[in-house]
Amino acid sequence: MQGLMQDWPLTVDKILDHAKAWHGGREIVSRSVEGPIVRTTYAEVYERAKRVSNALLGLGILPGDRVATLAWNTARHVEAWYGIMGMGAICHTLNPRLFAEQLVYIINHADDRIILTDLTFLPILASIRDQIPGVKHIIVLADEAHLGDSLPGALAYETLVANASADIAWGGFDENTAAGLCYTSGTTGNPKGVLYSHRSNFLHTLVTMGSDVLGIKATDTVLPVVPMFHANAWGLAFSAPAVGAKLVMPGPKLDGASVHELLETEGVTFSAAVPTVWQMLLTHLRTSKGTLSTLKRVVIGGSAVPEAIVRGFRDEYGVDVTHAWGMTETSPLGTQATPNHAIAQMGDEQQLQFKLKQGRAPLGIQLKLVDDEDKLLPHDGETFGRLKVSGPFVVGEYFKSEGGNILDAEGYFDTGDVATIDEHGVMQITDRAKDVIKSGGEWISSIEIENIAAGHPKAELAAVIGVAHPKWDERPLLLVKLMAGESAAKDEFLQFLDGKIAKWWMPDDVVFVDEIPLGATGKIDKKLIRERMKDYVLPASSPATSGTAALAAPPEPKIYAPEPPVAVVEDDAWLNWTLDAAQAVDRSHPTQPAAVDQAEAPADAQGPFPAK
Repeated sequence: MQGLMQDWPLTVDKILDHAKAWHGGREIVSRSVEGPIVRTTYAEVYERAKRVSNALLGLGILPGDRVATLAWNTARHVEAWYGIMGMGAICHTLNPRLFAEQLVYIINHADDRIILTDLTFLPILASIRDQIPGVKHIIVLADEAHLGDSLPGALAYETLVANASADIAWGGFDENTAAGLCYTSGTTGNPKGVLYSHRSNFLHTLVTMGSDVLGIKATDTVLPVVPMFHANAWGLAFSAPAVGAKLVMPGPKLDGASVHELLETEGVTFSAAVPTVWQMLLTHLRTSKGTLSTLKRVVIGGSAVPEAIVRGFRDEYGVDVTHAWGMTETSPLGTQATPNHAIAQMGDEQQLQFKLKQGRAPLGIQLKLVDDEDKLLPHDGETFGRLKVSGPFVVGEYFKSEGGNILDAEGYFDTGDVATIDEHGVMQITDRAKDVIKSGGEWISSIEIENIAAGHPKAELAAVIGVAHPKWDERPLLLVKLMAGESAAKDEFLQFLDGKIAKWWMPDDVVFVDEIPLGATGKIDKKLIRERMKDYVLPASSPATSGTAALAAPPEPKIYAPEPPVAVVEDDAWLNWTLDAAQAVDRSHPTQPAAVDQAEAPADAQGPFPAK
């Protein structure tokens, strides 16, 4: 016997329907690509999004066709999203921080028919236009006056919207119809497409609205600094309209001063971004003696965040910072470090250590840890294992079946992360499986070391990789990019780490570098670092107990990274690979690796990193 309730398909057009009907006057404020602040409402965005649907129909787009966006967070981008998905087409968000050849691969693999783009990215598209023949039209999110002639044949968005009717019926299709397409960052092999359904996006929205996840309310003003082109801006472009929160869209300006201006002038209460943004904001606030008069909550993910940032916002500005974890394959939010009843009763310092972890799974997400034989591991907070995940908004297979069967016998997806889960159900990422350092038969977490090192007051960014060792297989090497104008000795960082990590985890050397490269999703690109450091040899003397003189023997290599295709400072991305700075457990492991023949490290790793 089945229930006797109404059949109400969970399609995302209903989210904007609801926003228009019950929160129609609520503002969406954008810092436009052209410069000025632009104001609109949910009701106006709803009407214009329907015009977008009709404009796309007039250009030959049918349900199931892929329509790409290459755009910043603005109200126009929101209109395009709902206009594409509402008519049954698939919204494919393109990441402008990918290299040109990666964009070409993704556009062609997705069979994109149309690309909607901001003025910023016209040079990128002009350079690859002849390599994407399947794209029939490029629509520029601007009016005729700003269109220019840099891309012949491009269409002006405002003209198309003005000439199209708003009379179109949205929805009416199965809730499992594809709604959005987002590609992984492709750190191993080609990027793979994750094809979201209307149902998965709708369920993800309902989950993120919960108070244990994003907890956004109608009274909130939300600033999604995390880009819409990466895993749906962590779902904020759905959850904010769903509750009627005011949206503040930052456009292309993501520096500390610009973000601070919007936070204060628009009365922002909630925001989300990667650590880089919050580090820049914190630096700006301290140097300008600025204040945060309305901001109450921040969600951070994407890469390791120093404990100093969390403490800085909490102690100096009264802002609650919470870690989250997820990936493109989880839509993207998978866990969030909100306390349960037991953690909430602990002291502030104990609670802080839990906040720095990746957190608990909400309803709809199931987690498990397994060993290399796929046997279940205990949730004791100490046993490391491969993290697997399942749920109604977790990927089942990649677009066009790339990679074949990606689920285990129980339907779980292997995230590629190594993690622990404790007795409270709190998950902690300890490393990516490909980045964990294997030393003397034990695992060392590169993320934990770099997370703590990045909290040094002189450090702007830190990275840790494993370097070959003749006796212990691998030993950790710490690379540090210092704050502008700072200088430091290696023992400053070793002393800073002392007592915060296990003794046998102590890096065998510290190298100061000009740049630490980030990938297209804002995470440290360790593949590139390992390639550039492949000829590096550890000093012969013992590391963790050595003084500066012994460690300073090799010439210091310099790492150069290319400028990204667009000069930007932040990427979402997304919510992977953060770690707490809790003191590591000291295990039985040698602290004096055997001496090796000293070979000269490269004095200068010349030239930019390659595109791939």
